[in-house]
Amino acid sequence: MIEIPSDLHKDLVPLAFLLGNWVGAGVHAPVGDSNERSPGSEKCNFGQEVAFTHDGRDFLEYRSHTWVLDNDGNKVRPLESEHGFWRIDADRKVEVTMVRDDGVVEIWYGELADKKPQIDLVTDAVARTAASGPYTGGKRLYGYVKSDLMWVGEKQTPEVELRPYMSAHLKKVVTPEEVERWAKALPDDMPDDGIAFFK
Repeated sequence: MIEIPSDLHKDLVPLAFLLGNWVGAGVHAPVGDSNERSPGSEKCNFGQEVAFTHDGRDFLEYRSHTWVLDNDGNKVRPLESEHGFWRIDADRKVEVTMVRDDGVVEIWYGELADKKPQIDLVTDAVARTAASGPYTGGKRLYGYVKSDLMWVGEKQTPEVELRPYMSAHLKKVVTPEEVERWAKALPDDMPDDGIAFFK
């Protein structure tokens, strides 16, 4: 269910499907040869927590933390962290500013698909610190599918052409406060049994 908070800036309504806290898992396949990779950047499964929040202004704040998972699904160590701000204009053009823990700052541009909650993004500008690894740009696709958030990222370096490196399937975290709010909003004439509800 997509809820639109009453205090959400009117420009952000098309992005309301992103709002909330999300958790899930995915696959990480580093780009580049072994000489370019940082220690611990081998192909792996990862866990992820993502938050899209707002404070009434014309942007969504974005935070993402990922960690390497072992074969039993346990956290091993941090993988990547990102922090950014998402905006959308009247023509459904999306812009994202993002900073990553590896010393990369990016500006992304893209578009919200027509009649479906899907966003395609491409890097427009990349700035790197001396500590960051080789990286020249990327693409991302975010989609809201059957109440879940899914995304896939592609990356390129000076030596390696654009190719997929991360993807994840995330589920929305529901807090007890949200459940209570939803329960209070239910109509008084709800059926007593589940079968009647589906008739």
